[in-house]
Amino acid sequence: MLRWLFGPQSARTGRAGERKAAALLKKQGYRIVERNWRSPMGEVDIIAVEDGCLVFIEVKTRSSPAFGDPSEAVGPDKRRKIIQSALWYANRHRMADTPIRFDIVSVYRTGRKYHVEILRNAFEAP
Repeated sequence: MLRWLFGPQSARTGRAGERKAAALLKKQGYRIVERNWRSPMGEVDIIAVEDGCLVFIEVKTRSSPAFGDPSEAVGPDKRRKIIQSALWYANRHRMADTPIRFDIVSVYRTGRKYHVEILRNAFEAP
């Protein structure tokens, strides 16, 4: 079936993409406070602070552009879960008055090379 799509190689590619994303985010001035953080609503790949803003970041990695832009894989359901998780996190950590932003990091892997792109303000809470 689609086992090859979600197998161990895909998981390794995803973890490598998250490491590359975290490295670029740090280089760009983000201060990472959480990685692979889980709430009752779901997981957030990276939570960071940039310029006084609490940023919730979804990382999507693809091994080929043939599967489309990685950011397109963050659909309405995933966005809703990230938003709910963000609100839960902000309330739990007494940061409800802190501005919140949602970014997506797209990672393409071609052989051993990675191309990483940050999409700031990728979506907003309703």
